[in-house]
Amino acid sequence: MQKTEDKLSEVLKCALRSPSNSLKSFSNSFRPTMAAPDLHTLASVFGILGTSVSFLVLLAPLLTFYEIYKRKSADGFQSLPYSVALFSAMLMLYYAYLKTNSPLLLGINTFGSIMETIYLIVYMIYAPSKSRIFTAKLLVLFNILAYGVIVGITYQIPNHFLQLKVVGCINVIFSVCVFAAPLSILRLVVRTKSTEYMSLPLSLCLTLCAIMWFCYGILINDLFVAAPNILGLTFGMAQMILFVVYRNTPRPILPEFKLNEMPNRVAAASDEVIVVKCETEMKTGEGENKQTTCEAS
Repeated sequence: MQKTEDKLSEVLKCALRSPSNSLKSFSNSFRPTMAAPDLHTLASVFGILGTSVSFLVLLAPLLTFYEIYKRKSADGFQSLPYSVALFSAMLMLYYAYLKTNSPLLLGINTFGSIMETIYLIVYMIYAPSKSRIFTAKLLVLFNILAYGVIVGITYQIPNHFLQLKVVGCINVIFSVCVFAAPLSILRLVVRTKSTEYMSLPLSLCLTLCAIMWFCYGILINDLFVAAPNILGLTFGMAQMILFVVYRNTPRPILPEFKLNEMPNRVAAASDEVIVVKCETEMKTGEGENKQTTCEAS
């Protein structure tokens, strides 16, 4: 009450000195002050949400590798996505180190590097010898040689801004490769007209993850963080659309095989292995009649 009286007295004094400005002064004295939006706080919110969703995405392959552990075999699985993901996490970790004051980027990419390393170790333990050798070559080529060359060259750049720009551009290129990984699943869904091999929870998490990190990159004015997530958001939305279109389509029926094809084939799609066994019956009479029946398990 006392404050209101003080404001009224100030307005009356102002009116006596300048009557033309009295109404304006009166309205301004009671106008509520609106706090400007804190972009730093908003960026922190999106960064924490992005970190949380990324944490779930990185834990998603645990079920797959638990299945590998139970089967004692990684036959039918590929190591390339995990090797590329590890390389991308290591590059982003290096970028966050150079950028400084990026605890969210440092934290999630450290966790990502550890998890991808664990997945690759489990894979190499249970993979066939040829796959193990191929994975070892990938790790030596990308995660040791290429990464070492990138760090060794860029760390010598004296201009810090140019150093960040070069490392950021390299990181964008390999982040795009990681986000382009769902293309094989999208192609499979279109060909079979079925979402049998598409994980809706994982696709949803990847889409949300791309949205959160895109907003975080925009709010902190870092295009090297925001740009790769544009592609990730695009592929995520494409997966959502395909799931809506083909969600009620029954599981595709395996095609019939001719006799001259391989009788035993392994088809791997989205971590599921389908073994097709064919039996051949031969009947003799006036001519030779050959019949092939196939079944899937």
